This record gives sequence, structure tokens and C-alpha cells, in this order.
Amino acid sequence: MKNTLLLAGVAALATIASAQAETLVNGIDAAFPPFAFVDTDGKAKGFDVEAVDWIAKEMGFEVKHQPVAWEGIIPSLVAKKIDFICSGMSITPKRAEQVDFTNPYWKVVNVFVVKKDSKLTADEVLTGKKKIGLQQGTAEEAWLAEAKKKQPTWNFEARQYSAAQMALGDVLNGRIDAAGMNEAPANDAIKNGQPVKIAGSFGEEEAYGCAVRKTDPEILKKLNEGYKRLQASPKWEELKAKYKP
Repeated sequence: MKNTLLLAGVAALATIASAQAETLVNGIDAAFPPFAFVDTDGKAKGFDVEAVDWIAKEMGFEVKHQPVAWEGIIPSLVAKKIDFICSGMSITPKRAEQVDFTNPYWKVVNVFVVKKDSKLTADEVLTGKKKIGLQQGTAEEAWLAEAKKKQPTWNFEARQYSAAQMALGDVLNGRIDAAGMNEAPANDAIKNGQPVKIAGSFGEEEAYGCAVRKTDPEILKKLNEGYKRLQASPKWEELKAKYKP
């Protein structure tokens, strides 16, 4: 009888502790596969989503994934509408002025995506008076805008989109000539049967990190420790095999 009561008490305490666990909101891009996306059932999925789910369980907090328009995601973080951003965000000096980043957990390059039967090269995209679609608020959009000021032969026209997938759609329907994006979502589109290909790369290699407010060092510490444990666990290789980022 005593053992039964003891077990019941332990279970009750565990339930209370679970109910009192801190809930943190992760801001994500709703259309950035394979790192983060919302499926047809309205559920958040992706490499980053599952990674953060694992970290939350490991580090003892609850997590909610909240889709946010990418161009406004850092202002949302600063305004405390979300608690951190783990969603394929490139670490840049400009962003680091506003937020703190975890240690890098992934590296990517930027590429131009064109129709599968296109003959365009990356150089021709930049210098051939072509229309380039870019997701608004991304590091690749900022890099191309700055680099163009120093390259007199670059005469492309940049068009802004709220999601990289929308730019890909306009590549396919002929409204633009190429879409500039990270290599991972480009490869994901190709893997999923979209009739596109990579025409070449541009810019510099980028590193992904999770962003937190500069006033939240404890969240930063939790995420850094969480990623350290995740990358040392079998789950890390499982995620890479599943999403092939």
C-alpha cells in the first residue's frame, strides 16, 4: 500500500513539473524545406523543427513552432512575440547587431535555380539583364544588393518574394529567369520533382545558427548545450538521413 501511494505521489509530482515546464516559441519560415515548413495538415515539420523538438525534451522545456513572415521575423523576436529563431537563418554581421546567435550548426552556399532546360550560367544571370527572384529579408538578397553596387557589369533586376518557393513558381511560369536561394531548399525542390536545376553558385558560404534576444542569455545557453548534445547523439545522423539538407 505504501509503495502504491509513493508511486502515485511521484507520478503526481511529475505531472505538476511537466505542467510547469517553460514554454518557448520558435519562430519559423513556413515554406523553407527541408529545414522548416508547414505541411498540408498545418503541422510544423523539417530538420530544424525536429532538432528543436529533441533539444526541448533534452533540456527540459516545451516548444511551440510559430510561422512568421521572414522579413519581419527578427522584429518579432525583438518585440518578444517569439522567443528564438531556429529556421535556417544565416549568421550575418548585420543580424548580429540585433540578436545573439548560437554556435553554427550547418553550412550552406547560395545558388541560382533555373528551368531544367535553361542554358543560363550564374554569370549570365548576373550580367545578362535577367530577372532574379529573391526571398525578402534573406542574407542572399542583402548580399546581392550590396555586391551589385561594386560590380558595374551586373545588370540584373531583383524581384522580392515572401517565400523562396514562390520565386521558384515564377521561374517555372517564365515570369523571372532565375531564383537565388540557399542550396538546401534548391536541392529539396529538385528531389521532389520540380523541373528545375542549379545554374551555379554566388556569394560566400553561410553558416546557420539560432537567433535569440541579447537579453536572453539563458535561452542561448540552453540551445547551445542542446545542439551540442544533439550532434553527439544518433538522432543527428537520423535527421540528416531523413531530410538530406
